[in-house]
Amino acid sequence: MITGMKKIIVITGPTACGKTPTAIALAKLIDGEIISADSMQIYKGMDIGTAKPDLSEMDGIPHHMLDIADPSENFSAALFQKMSRKVVADIQSRGKSVIVAGGTGFYINALLYDNLSPDADDSDLRDRLMKESNLHERLKAVDPISAEAIHPNNIKRLARALAYYEVNAHPFSNHKSESKKPLYDTAFYILHRGRSLLYKAIDHRVEVMINRGLVDEVKRLLAEGLSEKSTAMQALGYKEMLPYIKGQCSLEEAVAAIQQGSRRYAKRQLTWFRHQIDGVWLSMEEYSPTEAARKIAKNIKT
Repeated sequence: MITGMKKIIVITGPTACGKTPTAIALAKLIDGEIISADSMQIYKGMDIGTAKPDLSEMDGIPHHMLDIADPSENFSAALFQKMSRKVVADIQSRGKSVIVAGGTGFYINALLYDNLSPDADDSDLRDRLMKESNLHERLKAVDPISAEAIHPNNIKRLARALAYYEVNAHPFSNHKSESKKPLYDTAFYILHRGRSLLYKAIDHRVEVMINRGLVDEVKRLLAEGLSEKSTAMQALGYKEMLPYIKGQCSLEEAVAAIQQGSRRYAKRQLTWFRHQIDGVWLSMEEYSPTEAARKIAKNIKT
């Protein structure tokens, strides 16, 4: 563990639970900067569908690991690990506090743990697996925790988890226990809501995205040459818009598909957090983002 530095604060939880406003409020209290741990917010031009905070929402707080890749690029957890650790070093060198905020568990673990097997990232192995069938069912047989956390259509991530198993002969979901401790002194906070309120928040968020211009954002990405088969275009909120843009379904049907997909994603996120993160769970039914930030700040100081 790297010692002598301020504790890193991780704020995570399922989609639409208030991670961004909580992290920003905390950053103001503890003189912090935020590292985004969201696998889709890294892409330039994908703003509305990823709920990426804009400058007004950031409210003067520096944010890192946003808009660092073109949507046509393939971005990996290994690359995120390398880049985000440099950001951590920079923030700490300036005496600031590091706040990691986001819901992509693989990225959070990549930053904090030395658990990425070079062999499991071998391109030949992953390419072979990506061409094979029934990846989700195969992963479920050897690593049910990871299978629950990964969408059945996310071939890239399924192949990576299976590659890890083939090389190491044990599940990828075991890596946290093998790593024993994070590389940094870290405190984890998992924000959550009851299912009914969480689902209501998710449905509302999707409606806001539509009103903000999600349809036009997807059309622009396609017009700029982004392939429908690209990893970025498989993100929630984007792939569901394709049938509508093609005239194959109504806008209402596309919105319903995004809402349903987001609810399922939130369920997978919660499964991952319960198995992978030992931290403090904060109910966002009891706290506003500002109140949650104050509680976290108080915990840090005591």
